[in-house]
Amino acid sequence: MPLPDPTKEEIDHRTMKLLVGVIALSLGSLTSFFAGTKITSISASYWEGGWSQSILVGFLFAIASFLLAYNGLSRFEMLMSKFAAVAGLGVALFPCGCSGHAEIIPYVHFGSAAVMFLILACFCYVFYKRARAKGHTEANRRAFIYVLCGIAIIASVLIIVFDKAAGGVLSSKISRLVFYCESAALVAFGISWLTASKVLPILTRSDERFSPLGKGTTK
Repeated sequence: MPLPDPTKEEIDHRTMKLLVGVIALSLGSLTSFFAGTKITSISASYWEGGWSQSILVGFLFAIASFLLAYNGLSRFEMLMSKFAAVAGLGVALFPCGCSGHAEIIPYVHFGSAAVMFLILACFCYVFYKRARAKGHTEANRRAFIYVLCGIAIIASVLIIVFDKAAGGVLSSKISRLVFYCESAALVAFGISWLTASKVLPILTRSDERFSPLGKGTTK
């Protein structure tokens, strides 16, 4: 008996958002769990080797791949997703200067991470505007979540930047400050994209809800 033809020609953009959201939500906790020490940043897991390093690099490549494939609904979204994908690869391919190791090229890792997170904060604004335009109760709930996520991402980046500019005045008192900030930004990123995937019932109306296992909707 011949196999049935696929119902979709390619991965739906909401499936991409769902997968990116799940990956981002789990990246920080998994790298920390498999690390041999209490890593001071998620990026430091690269120097731990083993599962921790593999998860960091593999997940970043996965996020970059989905961002590269994602075009959104406008030229702005398409371009921003491509820039974010390149920045994500920069984070993975150019390890941080931490755990006693020197950077391959100074500032590339930090710069790439900052660019990626700031673009992801921009996506929160794009998702917010789209949700507000719909106006119904569930869309307004999504809009509120996008605002919180965008603020969390920007605040996390600013704290890390301030600490570096101030010579580690904060991290000298909170040894895992960078790890906490990176984790917060990743969680916010993950929640915003998981929300945008429209798989969560309380945040979507029945006529717009999406299921990656079914036909879903086109809204």
